Amino acid sequence: MTTQETTLTAGDAEVTVAPGNGCRISSLKIAGTELLRQGEKYGCFPMVPWCGRIKEGRFRNGGEVHQMPLNSPPHAIHGFGRNTEWTTARETRTEAAFTYDLAEPWPYSGRVTQLVSLAEDSLTLSLGIETYGDSFPAQLGWHPWFNRVVTDGGTSVQIAFDPAWQEERGADHLPTGNRIEATRGPWDDCFGMPDGVDVTLSWPGALQVEVKSPEQWVVVYDEQDAAVCVEPQTGPPNGLNTAPRLVTPVEPLEASTTWTWRHL
Repeated sequence: MTTQETTLTAGDAEVTVAPGNGCRISSLKIAGTELLRQGEKYGCFPMVPWCGRIKEGRFRNGGEVHQMPLNSPPHAIHGFGRNTEWTTARETRTEAAFTYDLAEPWPYSGRVTQLVSLAEDSLTLSLGIETYGDSFPAQLGWHPWFNRVVTDGGTSVQIAFDPAWQEERGADHLPTGNRIEATRGPWDDCFGMPDGVDVTLSWPGALQVEVKSPEQWVVVYDEQDAAVCVEPQTGPPNGLNTAPRLVTPVEPLEASTTWTWRHL
């Protein structure tokens, strides 16, 4: 994959995007403090054209059943965008846009766009899928890996949010269809926030980041020692089958998330 990266700056904030590595945000530094886990598979990658797991890699569109590669057996996970080289469409000091065209093994044509916009106190990410061909179900979302500790000798991050429900998780790691009261962590779970995603990450004595999105679902994953994930998305895991959102020639699918920070 292409190693060239795009760096945006605003005030004491700096964000680096790697279009050749799935258009992931490879670095987000606030006054020199790195918030994202480093490494080729980490940072923050877009989940497209689906989020989380598809049960056994199969989804239906009308009368057609499609089989995706099982990259997390027995399921398919996180879409293809993270493994694809994107094209830089435009770039300024604080904003950049990137695109890639859907291709095999995804069975439908379409263009995906990610817009990255940096301000002195916030980062806004926007995703969209448009098609001029057949309509198809899709999902959009982001999978950030936030460092659990951001300063030498610092305190572990604290996660605060107030979901309306938790999607009950079955033994296959997929929602069962039942909605339950939110449980205590550790989590690898999807939560419903019908008024929009709103999750606060606090690193005591360092920084606080509020992750917000107009979308109604968020997956929280904090089962690893190195990092935690707060993943706004347009539907729950396996949503291509249980809560499909159609991309049509007259109605693209769009999503956004904004991370706002302040020093503690």
